Amino acid sequence: MTVFEASLADGATPPADAVAPRDSTADAPTSVARLNGTIRDFVARWNTVWVEGEITSWNVRGGNVFGRLKDTQSDAQISIRVWSSVRGRIPADLSVGDHVVAAVKADYFVKAGDFSFTVSSMKHVGLGDQLERLEKLRAQLRQEGLFDPARKKQLPFLPHVIGLITGERSDAEKDVHRNAELRWPQVRFRTRYAAVQGDRCVPETLAALAALDADPEVDVIIIARGGGDPQTLLGFSDERLVRAVAAASTPIVSAIGHENDHPLLDDVADLRASTPTDAAKRVVPDVGEQRAQIAQLRARATSRLTQRITHDIAQLEQLRSRPVLRSPDPIIAERAQELWLLQARGRDTIGRQLDAASRHTSELRASLRALSPAATLARGYAIAHLEGGVILRDAADAPAGSALTITVDRGSLAARSEGEIAEAG
Repeated sequence: MTVFEASLADGATPPADAVAPRDSTADAPTSVARLNGTIRDFVARWNTVWVEGEITSWNVRGGNVFGRLKDTQSDAQISIRVWSSVRGRIPADLSVGDHVVAAVKADYFVKAGDFSFTVSSMKHVGLGDQLERLEKLRAQLRQEGLFDPARKKQLPFLPHVIGLITGERSDAEKDVHRNAELRWPQVRFRTRYAAVQGDRCVPETLAALAALDADPEVDVIIIARGGGDPQTLLGFSDERLVRAVAAASTPIVSAIGHENDHPLLDDVADLRASTPTDAAKRVVPDVGEQRAQIAQLRARATSRLTQRITHDIAQLEQLRSRPVLRSPDPIIAERAQELWLLQARGRDTIGRQLDAASRHTSELRASLRALSPAATLARGYAIAHLEGGVILRDAADAPAGSALTITVDRGSLAARSEGEIAEAG
């Protein structure tokens, strides 16, 4: 078909629809319709691609679905449209929080300038693939020592304040509160609400954990959620959450799902409870059991003390019943007699020894006197000494005029040889 266009005079501005976007200038702009049409034609050449993500929005309007897919490792998102003709070919149980793989084709709506992707096929990510990724992450974290029992913190016997992270108005919250208050009515909670599935689960749980861990009054933290299929529990195996729990300074109890559910949070938490009810029972002691235990301990202490006193009284009575304590006077009199006899015997023995020693001393004295020069002097003899104490035995040894000392029985005399006695002593 031939199209006739009016020729433009020189220097005239062409209509906006006639200007291609690449040729537009400030003086010759293109139109919005021409720009949108160009974008649509460019996008239309894109092929269908398979993309993996998490459903964060799923709104059904007029049989069609308008939603959003979020990247599993970042915050990147895309808008998606599922027409009613396609809904019959995809799983009917798709909802927010599901991990899916979708075949999408880019589509640009010229009228609204809206860029989105049209879904032609969508399915859940295979559970086997998810479990394989989780097992790889589990092995990595175990190798790093995050599951080591030695690093797990001991729970307090009676926490003053319990931090609780759970969904708002959830059954898990009611179970924890009810069972904890039944066991210990004075228990106090500090609750932080967080989404327990979907794209808000991990960031909100991380924020709640940081707030409770920084609270000095919180003694233990419980992260609780009711049961669900493995898809809905994936947030509690997120590596960011697992590492945050491992780094927390407050003891943390994991109470996710039921007994058979086993997210990574269970492995890194300081205590794993099979259910929220079990978490309340293991964190808070039973006041009835504690009172019974105290009564039992008191009874045992009373029994032991009574037995000890009874035994000591029996021993005391046994000692008091012995003759030595029942009637001590005869024993004292008997011992006094023995003491008197021993004293007399000792006195007699000492007397005899003193007499014998006295006689022996007299004999020695007599012998000494018999042998002593003093006995000879007593019989009238005298001893002459020269100067220096030399005994004179020969008169020739004393020349005339020599000074002599004459010793007799009672005293001594000074004299000179062949001269008369000068002085009597």
